[in-house]
Amino acid sequence: MQLAPGLHRIGDDIVAAHLIVADAGLTLIDAALPGYHRDLLRELAVIGRPVTDIRGIVLTHGDADHVGFAERLRRELDVPVFVGAADAERAKGAKPPATPSDPKRLVPMLGFLLHAARKGIARIPPLTEVQPVAGEQVLDLPGAPRVIPMPGHSPGSVAVHVPGVRAVFVGDELTTRNVLTGRLGPQPAPFTDDQAASSASLELLRGLDVDWIVPGHGAPWHGDVDSLIAAYRSAEARKR
Repeated sequence: MQLAPGLHRIGDDIVAAHLIVADAGLTLIDAALPGYHRDLLRELAVIGRPVTDIRGIVLTHGDADHVGFAERLRRELDVPVFVGAADAERAKGAKPPATPSDPKRLVPMLGFLLHAARKGIARIPPLTEVQPVAGEQVLDLPGAPRVIPMPGHSPGSVAVHVPGVRAVFVGDELTTRNVLTGRLGPQPAPFTDDQAASSASLELLRGLDVDWIVPGHGAPWHGDVDSLIAAYRSAEARKR
């Protein structure tokens, strides 16, 4: 699905990856779950681009539902997979630490678990090779994605700013659809290693000139950063 010229969504409000489309090639932001590989191929067919146009994958963090089909593409296309250095081992299959118990509602939680099972969450191949990114830098990939370290959800979580499509991808540093409760709107994401650090990291987004703030779960936010953070802070206050 096209969100804007050069910006395409692979997936849905439950789990999503995103595609940056440029004349020089394609950059994939996250790789969702293995079953979304078919969705990727369908989207590529719609826009008339071969999968071999993918030049690289940038992960917002190393959790399994963002690693998804990345190893498949890495092997088949010999493309680099970039991830925050502190999440490199997690992307390679290291077990993340236990996180505090999050609020749950039975129906949304079961819906997420069933959807994830259908999309192959139990058979995600860990990455065997990654390109760790330390600090802020611009990657030599289509769209010139700029990686911004944002520790909190995980130690190596990053935001990925792509000025050409006026978007920043924030992974699970926030969500607009809580997969455990079904609650909609900007809010803290479940399964977060350090919620206080995650909340603080959002301030690093201020000043970005973007039209889209794109989480890994939930609808993309079409608006400015300040309004998104204000909505997030309101939800955060209600949660206390």
